[in-house]
Amino acid sequence: MSSAQTPRYPPLKHPLDGIRVLELANYMAGPYCGMLLGDMGAEVIKVENPQGGDYTRLSAPQVQGESAGFMTLNRNKQSVTLNLKSERGREIFKALARTADVLVENFRPGTMADLGLAYPALAAINPRLIYSAATGFGQSGPYRQRAALDLIVQGMSGLMSITGEPSAGLFGAYAILAALFARERTGRGQFIDVSLLESALALEVWETSGYFANGQVPEPLGSAHRVNAPYQAFRTADGYVTIGATSPANWKAFCAALNLQPLESDARFATVPARRANYLALAQTIEAVTTAQPSEHWYRLLEQAGVPCGVLNRLDQILSDEQIEARQFVVELPHSKVGTVRATGSPVRLSETPVRLERAGPLLGEHTREVLGGLGLSESELDELEMAGVTSARRA
Repeated sequence: MSSAQTPRYPPLKHPLDGIRVLELANYMAGPYCGMLLGDMGAEVIKVENPQGGDYTRLSAPQVQGESAGFMTLNRNKQSVTLNLKSERGREIFKALARTADVLVENFRPGTMADLGLAYPALAAINPRLIYSAATGFGQSGPYRQRAALDLIVQGMSGLMSITGEPSAGLFGAYAILAALFARERTGRGQFIDVSLLESALALEVWETSGYFANGQVPEPLGSAHRVNAPYQAFRTADGYVTIGATSPANWKAFCAALNLQPLESDARFATVPARRANYLALAQTIEAVTTAQPSEHWYRLLEQAGVPCGVLNRLDQILSDEQIEARQFVVELPHSKVGTVRATGSPVRLSETPVRLERAGPLLGEHTREVLGGLGLSESELDELEMAGVTSARRA
């Protein structure tokens, strides 16, 4: 659309206002993806089994019987319970699918097909539906039916051998937003296949490219860098400080600040490749100095010298840090039972259409009657569905 054309849509409050997402997901990858879309303003309807719902509802720690992790990971969502193993439950779900823009699920391949709710069946009734399936190993291949959790995939992908965390949820949300944009041009939805294993490998782009180039298998380095040094966490008198003195100017300023000027003429540390090759000896030399003073001393000294540095914080320290407080990154979300839930917010800040942080994760079935009533089901019909075990509803 050219800038001279009239916009097709009215002004938005949030980027995904008007987008309806159905989430059938447990644990992390699917719910995290749904959370990201919900933060952007999408209406996320979490469809759960009436008998217990998302397994993370049972996770500790609990606040008044509600999982703290669940309430944060499922913020901005509505909970609807449906027994998808019942014919009536599947009929109602299809009615919901007709109204949806996106479906997110993280079941094993074939589970939705067994229910008669796979992408081809749903696309037949809603061709514009974007269907994202996040699985451990993808929809094809010899591992497709294997169960996978984040820990398992980190180990199998090699990511645990070098440190790091995969996130199929992030890649899933990224793909969904791209598919929504494509749909505006084509008028059609599509199926998205996201694999935890491949997501982990995708985050190893630097390491895999190096391996393809020289055949060397990367080893775990802790906080150290694969190319530069000094670039890691160093022990101090009361903890650790992170230092990245990689440019010639920063290296010179670093040596001056720590009174280590002789290192500049030491052949082992004269160049970046030399410092990296001898990073263990370099770290030992640096820590002989840094352990004499607390982290705050070195942070202030190196900051003044213009050397990139930071204190290696514990969680309690960073959450009370002046930068985090200034940007109001810790938020309080209302919850219908607990009252308020403290949580980290969204790192994404848009000037015209800000993200949405309205409520903590819902009670199981809290919005069943509200959402299904929107499909035209009467109060008596909703009562019958509850009596039959097709749905459950929990009042706030």
